Amino acid sequence: MKRWTRWQDWAAVAAGLYAALASIWTTPRTGASMWLMIVLGILLIAAGVWSLAAPELVSMEWIVAAIGALLFISPWVGAYAGNAGPAWSSWICGAVGVIAGLWGLAPAEKMHHAHA
Repeated sequence: MKRWTRWQDWAAVAAGLYAALASIWTTPRTGASMWLMIVLGILLIAAGVWSLAAPELVSMEWIVAAIGALLFISPWVGAYAGNAGPAWSSWICGAVGVIAGLWGLAPAEKMHHAHA
């Protein structure tokens, strides 16, 4: 598989972009929800882009999954689970990040072994 072609990483980038921008249209915009979603969304974008640029790095797929998990649990950690808009955005984008990261493991391992 070539660089910039793995759909799992593009899905993680899209989920991160949505999470980072969701604070614009979700209400209420509490401090914790806004900043957690923006920071974790940007980290998910960065990890997804890095994984797209270096598709043989298995560790990046684990990092994408870990950031997705952090985004998923952020409504409880940031105490905004009661706010439906930000909470559901975090849960869905986090789940997409976890699934994309774990689903990208097999192609990344295949590329890693082909380069080794």
